[in-house]
Amino acid sequence: MKSRTKVVVIGGGIAGCSTLYHLTREGWSDVVLIERNELTSGTTWHSAAQVTNFGMTQTMVGLKTHSINLYKELAEDPEYPINYHHGDGGMRLANTPEQMQAYRHFASMARGMDVHFEVIDAAECARRHPLISTDNLLGGLWDPLDGDIDPAQLCQALARRARAAGAEVYRNTPVTALTQHKDDSWTVHTDQGDIDCDIVVNACGYRVNEVGAMMGVHHPVASMEHQYFLTEEIPAIRDAGHRMPLIRCPISDYYCRQEKNGLLVGFYEQDCKTWGMDGIDPNFVNALCPDDLDRVMDVLEGAFARMPALRETGIHTVVNGPITYTIDGAPLVGPIPGKRNAFCIIGLRAGLGEGGGHGWLLAQQIVHGEACYDTWVIDPRRFTTHANVELTALKAVEDYQNEFRFHFPHEHRPAGRPAKTTPLTPVLAAEGAEFTVVNGWERVDYIKPAPDFKPTLSFNFDEAFDLVGAEVRHVAGKVGLCEVSGFNRFEITGADRHDFLDRMFCGNVTRRTGRVGLGYLLNAQGMVKGEATIANLPASDHGPARVWYGSAAASEFHDMDWLQGHLRRDEDVQIRSLTADQTILVLAGPNARDVLAACARGDWSKAAFPWLSVRECFIGHAPATVMGVSFSGELAYEIHVPNASLYAAYRALWQAGAAHELKLFGARAVDSMRLEKGFLHWKADLLTEFDPFETGLGRFVKLDKGDFIGRTALLQRQAEAPRKHLVTLKVDASHAPAHGGASLMQGAQVVGTVTSGDWGHRTGLNLAYAFVTPPHAQTGSRLHLDLCGALVGAEVIAPSPYDPDFTRMRS
Repeated sequence: MKSRTKVVVIGGGIAGCSTLYHLTREGWSDVVLIERNELTSGTTWHSAAQVTNFGMTQTMVGLKTHSINLYKELAEDPEYPINYHHGDGGMRLANTPEQMQAYRHFASMARGMDVHFEVIDAAECARRHPLISTDNLLGGLWDPLDGDIDPAQLCQALARRARAAGAEVYRNTPVTALTQHKDDSWTVHTDQGDIDCDIVVNACGYRVNEVGAMMGVHHPVASMEHQYFLTEEIPAIRDAGHRMPLIRCPISDYYCRQEKNGLLVGFYEQDCKTWGMDGIDPNFVNALCPDDLDRVMDVLEGAFARMPALRETGIHTVVNGPITYTIDGAPLVGPIPGKRNAFCIIGLRAGLGEGGGHGWLLAQQIVHGEACYDTWVIDPRRFTTHANVELTALKAVEDYQNEFRFHFPHEHRPAGRPAKTTPLTPVLAAEGAEFTVVNGWERVDYIKPAPDFKPTLSFNFDEAFDLVGAEVRHVAGKVGLCEVSGFNRFEITGADRHDFLDRMFCGNVTRRTGRVGLGYLLNAQGMVKGEATIANLPASDHGPARVWYGSAAASEFHDMDWLQGHLRRDEDVQIRSLTADQTILVLAGPNARDVLAACARGDWSKAAFPWLSVRECFIGHAPATVMGVSFSGELAYEIHVPNASLYAAYRALWQAGAAHELKLFGARAVDSMRLEKGFLHWKADLLTEFDPFETGLGRFVKLDKGDFIGRTALLQRQAEAPRKHLVTLKVDASHAPAHGGASLMQGAQVVGTVTSGDWGHRTGLNLAYAFVTPPHAQTGSRLHLDLCGALVGAEVIAPSPYDPDFTRMRS
């Protein structure tokens, strides 16, 4: 065995083999894979191995398309062909209009990735799969490239190609420990000897946390028992003359595909079961769990009803094995939070179908620091301190029970809630708040008119539309109060703090005490990495002179890793998180200053406390830090309060606001207002796929200020024509918003993709942001939006259609 290599990948299933192969494709040949037993001896060997193009985001569609193209290439390799049933076709069934509408949205979204789904009716479903019944069926989504593959052959083919490129694979070599050194390199200890490396990759399937524990981390991955069976031969399949397409059925919670002349039928039963929660037998290798068909009888009855031929055939083989889940069902592919030179590719519940793409994106991140797609939907840092094994297991059960039931807009399922709360959560619930979830935090979505109010789940505007509109109008006309829980907040101290931040941001960073600035961070490729506010606080009894760095709640681990990863050893800079210690109360509206002045001593006039000011004070008797910033476009104040004093501050504001008709508002109102103002959301509109000029942030870039991260690449990009521009659209529809991922068309050509959309209640406009090709980015350009299957008009308009001069928020 080697004693030194660049990367060690631990785990020999699809995740590890794909990563190893793609590292060699990115130019790194000095890489090693270590497997405790034989390749594919974990979950991979018993996988149903379906390979679909379907995904709920463009990133997921893109990585699955890569998998399909790669697997087809492997299957056609004359030296080592593998069994891949490519292009059998597959359908996802539906029995409600809302499901069919969602399928039309997914087809619109996939078209932007040059993937072409088809929405078909019930009769066409039956024509394409003659074994199914059309009872209680409206139609389905057809994926022409759906298929299945041999798991062991696939992994062996990937390992073979990796070896040919210089990689090495060590089987029957259990990892016993991991040691990280001061220079952030690693030693991987095995029972066959030690190997030093720069980078470690955890690709350990259901044993992920055994290796995680060796590096002092825990990953939010849990395993579920999953059963499928293989039938005896079915004459209708034998005599069909073609392979049967795959079926995934959210109506009856089962899937099936052809296996020889019978079927492989798998179940997602409601009476499901976690696995391995209290540890895994070291000898569980190429092994299965005991059969338990009684547990799936309810699902089996639904499968019999949909496919009567199953009643007439016998069961040949039953397979019951563990598959891994994360909190939201998507895998964890990327940097391990809080660790240097450590990556993971884990939680791949659909590993065989997606694994080629996941390994591709991970290898790009390892070699280049970033992938060709924005990978936030699979980034391990999207879960933070709430992501323990108990919560993961609860969410895994819920996801398993809803395997083929996608999330609708504004749908927040109940398992594992609440995970993170503030002292105000029960208070706001008593006021009628409906909550959404942001990075585990409960956050008010809107105020319900009655406890049993429950909007319809659909891709149209729902019954909360008028409630949100009323909240927006009240904020615009009077004053509103909103709790922003979980907002990411770092305190940065040290003599070099401003020099450090100046290097991190692409624009000027304000150094003036008592002032707030907004800026953007770029990656080494010159693309938008993050957005943050910088507030300069003076020395006080709360601490030395310091900077507060504030960013999106979801970015907590992401931003901490990014900042700490760029600290120089000789810099006097300290960073600590205050995210869980403080909460923001947003006071917004033309009467906001009057309410603030009524409960906080000091001069709050425009002259004494102008826009973009920050000041420490007391709200009533609660200590607070107030910033004059606005995400709504109205006069507004962010009031940052220690959680121990949050209820006291809330009461003081509420009492002061009584004379000014203070009312609560929620996150949906904020989203509507920020779209009207041209304000962007991180990881919706701010993506690593585009640079700040393409994103419309040129005013925040100062190329002549000196060096900063991404400057060299950005200068090089300026010599090239922009690929896309972020624009604001007015959508000619009143029944539904534009949803992220939807395609913008010019004739039959896709010319853009929506990033976010909502109704602007102050402007009366259906608004959306989208990245579109430069010829169609000019104000006045007319396009067509594929809005859930219907082409509606959309016009590019000037940004910030509400108060474009920003006079209200500066008042």
